[in-house]
Amino acid sequence: MAVWLAKSRTITHHLKRKVGFTGIFHQDLWTSSSSSSSSCMQPGPLSSIFIPGFHEHQYSSTPRLFPFNSSISTRFSLHRFKSTKAASQLEHLYSTDDDDHDNSQGLDFPGGKVACISEMRFLPESAGKRIPCYRVLDDNGEIIVGSDYEQLCEEIAVKMYTNMVSLQMMDTMFYEAQRQGRISFYMTSTGEEAINIASAAALSADDIILPQYREPGILLWRGFTIEEFASQCFGNKDDCGKGRQMPMHYGSKKHNFVTISSPIATQLSQAVGVAYSLKMDKKDACVVTYTGDGGTSEGDFHAALNFAAVTEAPVVFICRNNGWAISTNISEQFRSDGIVVRGQAYGIRSIRVDGNDALAVYSAIHTAREMAISEQRPVLVEALSYRVGHHSTSDDSTKYRSVDEIEYWKMVRNPVNRFRKWVERNGWWSEEEESELRSSMKKQLLQVIQVAEKKEKPPLKELFSDVYDITPPNLREQEKQLRETIIRHPQDYPSDVPL
Repeated sequence: MAVWLAKSRTITHHLKRKVGFTGIFHQDLWTSSSSSSSSCMQPGPLSSIFIPGFHEHQYSSTPRLFPFNSSISTRFSLHRFKSTKAASQLEHLYSTDDDDHDNSQGLDFPGGKVACISEMRFLPESAGKRIPCYRVLDDNGEIIVGSDYEQLCEEIAVKMYTNMVSLQMMDTMFYEAQRQGRISFYMTSTGEEAINIASAAALSADDIILPQYREPGILLWRGFTIEEFASQCFGNKDDCGKGRQMPMHYGSKKHNFVTISSPIATQLSQAVGVAYSLKMDKKDACVVTYTGDGGTSEGDFHAALNFAAVTEAPVVFICRNNGWAISTNISEQFRSDGIVVRGQAYGIRSIRVDGNDALAVYSAIHTAREMAISEQRPVLVEALSYRVGHHSTSDDSTKYRSVDEIEYWKMVRNPVNRFRKWVERNGWWSEEEESELRSSMKKQLLQVIQVAEKKEKPPLKELFSDVYDITPPNLREQEKQLRETIIRHPQDYPSDVPL
């Protein structure tokens, strides 16, 4: 085999230019006139498109690799990932053929025997080819010929679509309510509806969810009512969180949805612990936890992946790679090929999926869940999408990205519109049903917002209860000080909060 690197000084290359996030989805990327060039999107069993963990690739005799394709790979190749010819020979680095290595000189090292070689070889900083993205529906909502995916019945498909529309409309109405000063804060899932609803549909009600903060669609799918969403955002007496959380920080024990907390990525390592408890109890369920691309730059992400791999916990990590961690573009956040490659580094089976394709998301999560439970292993899913809305009501995304870019993803790559075309093509949806759904949802949302806004707030004492069986002295002192302050400065406190 050809020598990879004769001298270490050959490991030098210069990034000639940066490529934007929209370069990931080229208009013609997923279609081809020849059967051979489309084979990348036509794998056999769906599980075969998951990239194996590092240890699987090294020791398994039949590693399940994503079938690369020269046409697809060429389009995925970005200048910033080009390196020396070593990158194109990455697959040979771990070869243990007797012709290449002197196995008699191998190291008996914890984890498995490591072959020795006499050549100096450095692992390249990045492969020349980007990991392909699994997709089922093209931009026009048609099934890509030869696609391997989980079949959907009419009932589930229609429920998925109506939930996507409901989530979209709920976001619009609550966002406007915040802009009117009626609630203090809000975040939308605009552009990411498919990740929300399709992943929820692929899971069991027994699966435990540890969300970040852009997953209200999971609760919507599981039966959390519009009234409950409104009560939480307005923090009234019907809020199951008793008004003690920021708006959008939902939680529901009934629906196995752990309450959202503001710190980024803390839920990831917690999810592994919960998953390990399911493993110990031999439960037929898994844990699913979500994060954004920004969350993967937190130390918690790396600790969680390593923790999950070592304990073999049944947890599915879903990363919504939407291109922007608040105002930081992914090209400025990390140099690796997105998130999916990090799973293999930690020994976790991983897949990259088109997050704007509801069928692809459903199929990938459905299979990932089966792997996590039946094989007792963690799985990482990177869903490529785009955050069409502002990061939150505290953000103006036009300050760091163009309006044209936002409009392109909103109109051309809209996940709701794409799925609707597929549902309509199957004869399961009509324009009349669409009009009726949107009219009904608008009336319902307007009504629940008006009702939630007028409902009484939780009493002040709820701030200090519900944590300890017997309230400790420090909390009793804090409550006393607060009440005294309110008496001295009543004008600075809301009059609708019962004392």
